[in-house]
Amino acid sequence: MRLRALLDTDALGLKLLGGEDELDRTVRGVMTTDLRDPSRYLAGGELVLTGLAWRRDAEDSEPFVRILVQAGVTALAAGEAELGDVPEDLVVACARHRLPLFAVHESVAFATITEHVVRQVSGERAGDLAAVVDRHRRMMTSGPAGGGPDVVLDLLGTDLDLRAWVLSPTGRPIAGSKTAGPALPAEACARLAGEHLAATRTGRRGPHRVALGATTYSLFPVRSTGRPPQPARDVRETVLSDWLLAVEADAGDWPEERLDLLYGVTQLIAVERDRRDAARTVRRRLAQEVLELVQTGAAPAEIAARLRVAAPVLLPGLGAAPHWQVVVARVDWDGDAIEGGPVAQALLEEVLVDPAVAGPEHSDRIAVAHTGGEAIALVPLPAVSAEHDGSETGVLADALLASVREPLTAGLNDDGRLTLGVSAAVHSAEGLRGALEEARHARRVAAARPGRVCAAGHQELASHVLLLPFVPDDVRRAFTARLLDPLRDYDRRHRAELIPTLEAFLDCDGSWTRCATRLHLHVNTLRYRIGRIEQLTSRDLSRLEDKLDFFLALRMS
Repeated sequence: MRLRALLDTDALGLKLLGGEDELDRTVRGVMTTDLRDPSRYLAGGELVLTGLAWRRDAEDSEPFVRILVQAGVTALAAGEAELGDVPEDLVVACARHRLPLFAVHESVAFATITEHVVRQVSGERAGDLAAVVDRHRRMMTSGPAGGGPDVVLDLLGTDLDLRAWVLSPTGRPIAGSKTAGPALPAEACARLAGEHLAATRTGRRGPHRVALGATTYSLFPVRSTGRPPQPARDVRETVLSDWLLAVEADAGDWPEERLDLLYGVTQLIAVERDRRDAARTVRRRLAQEVLELVQTGAAPAEIAARLRVAAPVLLPGLGAAPHWQVVVARVDWDGDAIEGGPVAQALLEEVLVDPAVAGPEHSDRIAVAHTGGEAIALVPLPAVSAEHDGSETGVLADALLASVREPLTAGLNDDGRLTLGVSAAVHSAEGLRGALEEARHARRVAAARPGRVCAAGHQELASHVLLLPFVPDDVRRAFTARLLDPLRDYDRRHRAELIPTLEAFLDCDGSWTRCATRLHLHVNTLRYRIGRIEQLTSRDLSRLEDKLDFFLALRMS
């Protein structure tokens, strides 16, 4: 459909702010986003809807518009609900790049525009789609979230006699139609998610067909464009966070009209996913602020004040201040310089949700930030958890990955790795720094184990991480001098940079390739330096015990 047709549709509430000469452009899809850089989800030809949450000041508009234009976006529509009027800097940026710009009246839901575009773009699809979309539009406009994906799946069941479920990448049920009958068993959900992730990693075009016993399922990715999957910059950036639509049917012999129908349904479901992602913005920001305070050594009173702000957001209605656990996760890919922090953040937000609980809302109690290649979660616990010293309640490392190991291993394939560390529960801001160090140390212990998906908890650690701040100065000096003084002396005489090399090697979990890449060294040069460290200290960096000693010495120095 053309932009002119959208502007002529009064029910959409669109007001043209610029681009009068570009109204004959064709719209091939629609995407809702408040990401500062949504390019990975764009395939070209979209009408982009935004609530402007990405804009912090006037300087943000130019790079955002430039990213959209480079991705081939057809037009931008900005909602007026957040700021009242569309900022002038955004109008100027769109005019500079010849990107048509619309204002969306605050009374019009983005879901209404999304469904209108989906219906118009797919005008040649089967007649039953119009009934599904029309009825869903009416239901979505009756409430803030429009009933969520369950409503869409109910319509698939009643109108098309299709049993369907929405699953997370770990196999957790997000939604299922009431007409779908009994819930899918947990093992079937995990198997379907694993098969979907494995097929996605091979680059095969969906839908993916999977036979479980005598039943065949067709798996459709839930992506923002709602169209058949388009190549992303790198599939590994999104494979561990995309939802999927599992339909109990063999789509191999479906006509194009029916396939187009299901892709349209995935876009309606993507509205809910985008809403969930937007809702996580506040929690992510809270986690980031607390993390920065902890890592910069802020006063406990300042950290406690920030935690008091976070507590009612994460545990509304709680009378007493909660206790806290810290979970650290890292996703590493062989060789490539893929930014692992955002991948680990999205995955950790999913992994920390109880797999037995359906629905998209139960991650509201988790705040996850990312820094460097790590994702760090603040998990609030009711104060009663402290009675058990965190040993019986809260997040348990040995159970954390039990239900998600199979699908995640398939998604990581043979070139990715997920490691997690879990701290004990702490009851105050004073303990939060120790909890963060404990979780990071536990993750390093997990990284020393074989397997694609590993976790370790505080129960497996000695208490030295928490006790480091209380080690007497003379003991601290003696311990660090015995291990590090020979390296410091050698560095002073030869400028060999053995100490920075040791720090990088431990931070990369002993990975020769990643460490050499970080230090811009040839692997043979790195091996020479590590060999010199071992020679000077009479230690063996292939042994976990010696790695831990060096780690502690560096932390105490």
